[in-house]
Formats: sequence, structure tokens, C-alpha cells
Amino acid sequence: MSDFTSGFWNVYVVVITFVSIVACGVLLWYQSKVRVKPGGQGPDKTGHVWDGDLEEYNNPLPKWWMNLFWITLVFSAIYLVLYPGMGTFQGVLGWSQVGEYEKERSAVEARVKPLYDKYAAMPIPAVAADAQARAMGERIFLNNCAQCHGSDAGGAKGFPNLRDGDWLYGGEPAKIVESVTAGRMGVMPPQGAALGEEGVRNVVAYVRSLSGLTADPLKAQLGKEKFMASCAACHGADGKGNPAVGAPNLTDKVWLHGSTEAAITETVTKGRNMNVSEGTLAMPAFKDVLGPARIHLVAAYVWSLSNTAAAK
Repeated sequence: MSDFTSGFWNVYVVVITFVSIVACGVLLWYQSKVRVKPGGQGPDKTGHVWDGDLEEYNNPLPKWWMNLFWITLVFSAIYLVLYPGMGTFQGVLGWSQVGEYEKERSAVEARVKPLYDKYAAMPIPAVAADAQARAMGERIFLNNCAQCHGSDAGGAKGFPNLRDGDWLYGGEPAKIVESVTAGRMGVMPPQGAALGEEGVRNVVAYVRSLSGLTADPLKAQLGKEKFMASCAACHGADGKGNPAVGAPNLTDKVWLHGSTEAAITETVTKGRNMNVSEGTLAMPAFKDVLGPARIHLVAAYVWSLSNTAAAK
């Protein structure tokens, strides 16, 4: 990668750009010359003949076209002096895409700041009850959160459903703001080596039995002891989870990675780390992307999805 960020490429771009402009100018100058046969016998011909006597002369290009081309070259030279285009040279005006974006964003922020400030001063349940604020929060959600949680916030395998009442870290307004602001980096360690194949099968049977799924009673009984030794520290002795560490409730019907025996076996054996191919448990922080005012709005929208009565 260092080969593509070295100073060579800056020089390369500058030389190619400069030579191209000069070459176009030389070509124009050359094409502006009238070609006459030796001895003054009229303009040179290309040798192409049509319909017996229709010949093609090797004349210069039309003046109007030549002048437009010269204007283009002069414009190019002036542009490259004023704006970026010659390698890393930024132009005497100092223009940049980032600067233009920041300027436009600042202008927009100045226009919408009073509205954001109005909602930022309101508690989240009150914001969620405001139709305009809820619509603003929804648009922020669709632009930043729907890629993982879905456009309807219904989630997917490895990505929580935000419409139900099941929350890994708590569904109170303050907790939702905390999740969006700082992100969540939940990780479940693999237990395959510690439990062994038979131990994993027994723990899986016990975990399935906690939520009323079909499981071998004998394996479930044997798995309970293993569960208490290896899993209860996070999921609790009753299996109802721990929002402080994002450990899910194993006694309900909500399964982030699937409730089949194979899915639970994979989770217990390999754990669940920040691996997109396996379903990530990591949520990125949005504090620098959205800022407090937008986070307040999107948190209100998310809260409203599982508190529909209070949000109306």
C-alpha cells in the first residue's frame, strides 16, 4: 500500500497533466499550418477521392474550432492553478471537497439547530409522542441504522429486533441513548474446549428447556450443572440474562442467532464474536456521526417502536 502513497505518484500525476496540456497545444499549433505542395501547386491532398473528382484536402481545422480548443486549454491551466488537480497541489484558493461539504453542512446545521434544540430539551417519551420528531428520528434511523436492523427495525440473524420488548442492555430511554452514543461490544466466549462435546450437548439441551423448547430431559438435567459453572456468571442462575453485560435472557422466545439445536450448539462451542459472517454482536458508536441532538431523536424513535401506546 505504501507504493500508492509515496511521493512518486504526485510527481507522476503532475508530469502527465502538464505534458498532456502542452501536447494538445503543440497539436493545435501544428494543425493550424496550411499544407501546400512543393512548388506552390495548391494545398496538399490526402489522396482520398469520391465520385471520380471529389478530393479531400489536408486543410487546417476550422478557426472557430481551433479557438474553442485554445480557450479550453487556457481554462484548464487557470483551473489547475486555482483548484486541486496537479497531484497534491491544492490550488491557490485552497478549495476541497471536504471543505465544501463542511461549509454546506454548517449552513444546514445553522438552519435546523433551533428545531433540534427544541427536541433536545424534551424528555424522550415526549419527543416520541411528537409526530414530527418521530418522523425525523425515523429518517435518521433509515440512514444510519437500517443497514443492520432493517428498514422496519425488525432485525435479522445476529441483529436485534427493536420492535419487541426484549433488550440486551435495557430498553429505558437513557440506555438506548447510551447504546447509540457509545455503541455496544458484546462478546460471548467459546465454551467448547471447557465443556467438551458431551458437555456442550447437555448445556444446549438445558438452555433449550429454559424456554420450553424440545429437549432430552436427562441431558438437560446434566447440562444444568455445567450451565451453573460456565454460563450463569453472565446469564444468571435462572438464565434470565444480565443487561449490565448484554447477556440475553434464555428463558423467553427471542433468539438472536436462532433457537435450533445446531444454532445453539454453534454459539456455545464457538462463542459469538465481532464477526459479520457469524452475525456480529458489535454495534458501532454514533456519537461522532450523529451528535447528541440527532441521537436524542433516533433514540426517541427506537423507544417508540416498543412503546407504541406511550408514543401516541
